[in-house]
Amino acid sequence: MGKTPVPTTERRTSTHGRHLSVVTLGDLIARVNAGLNFTSFTLLVVGLVFIRKRDLHRHRQAMTAAFWTSSLFLIFYLTRVALTGTHSFAGTGLARTIYLGILISHMVLAVTLVPLVLRLLWLVQHRRFREHARWARWTYPIWLYVSVTGIVVYLLLYHVYGFR
Repeated sequence: MGKTPVPTTERRTSTHGRHLSVVTLGDLIARVNAGLNFTSFTLLVVGLVFIRKRDLHRHRQAMTAAFWTSSLFLIFYLTRVALTGTHSFAGTGLARTIYLGILISHMVLAVTLVPLVLRLLWLVQHRRFREHARWARWTYPIWLYVSVTGIVVYLLLYHVYGFR
């Protein structure tokens, strides 16, 4: 009874009675998301190797895993933004210009990617493999770019320049 309650927007209590700040949780989610982006990138490259070897079963496994990894990323990203909001990049000058160029292209292509990937999945479900291959030629490099630039944005924002 002697403790003053802490507003829930500032701290969360874990099952062990320790307090975890929302900012700390947001930073943890950002780190997990960088790992998910790297995993997605790796799975995409592996999927390409398998399709070039005509190993359709392993290609499907790799690409399905890339889809679920990217989906999990999106869920965690939206959770982090809901908890901590967006961040303002602390770098200035040319660094800020480069960062914003990477970030804007990343965001535009990430939004574009969602219907493209869903289209690829629909085509596979309907066994329209030739059309799937044509769409994949455009979708694949966008997905790779979004995965890599997601990691770059994380590194610049959390490890190189920081945020305000």
